[in-house]
Amino acid sequence: MATAAGVPAAAAPNEWVQPPKKLPHVQHGNTGHNLDFLFGALKVAPDDVTAKAIEARIWALWAATRSDTTTLLMARAQTAVEQHDIDLALKLLDAVIKIRPSYVDAWNRRATIYYMKRDYGRALADIHEVLRREPRHFGALSGLGMIMQDLGDDKQALEVYRRALAIYPRIEHIPDVVKELQQKVEGRDI
Repeated sequence: MATAAGVPAAAAPNEWVQPPKKLPHVQHGNTGHNLDFLFGALKVAPDDVTAKAIEARIWALWAATRSDTTTLLMARAQTAVEQHDIDLALKLLDAVIKIRPSYVDAWNRRATIYYMKRDYGRALADIHEVLRREPRHFGALSGLGMIMQDLGDDKQALEVYRRALAIYPRIEHIPDVVKELQQKVEGRDI
């Protein structure tokens, strides 16, 4: 869990990938086309600084909503998390998902909270919803990998982390985790 999104950090060497605190402004328009372009650029980013800037744009598009109600509820959910009122945050995210079930950011944030609570069943269900709507969601994939590790399924965790790396080769922490899991799961080369 990253504190970058106001989520209290859990005891883990890996962090659930979350958006940066300050997202760039994005125009509403052809979001799908913009995401396709950004994911292409993310895959070939020449350095970490460029990759982080592209990542921030992707998060901004995922967070963008044309609904004032959704924007307000998401802001209140974020405030509730920052004030450690997790139950209120869940209720607010439930409301967002009820009124805007296609809104990926609400599913991902709720999955993060369920992970924090170690409610893996609900976290996995929400991750499934995120990935059904956006299969390239590297944040959800990293969270899925963390859950698989917590459940002792290192082989599945390795597979999921590799999927995240295929989408975002410069994602923080994951390359090191993949190296460790690779040795653990596949052994060392002779």
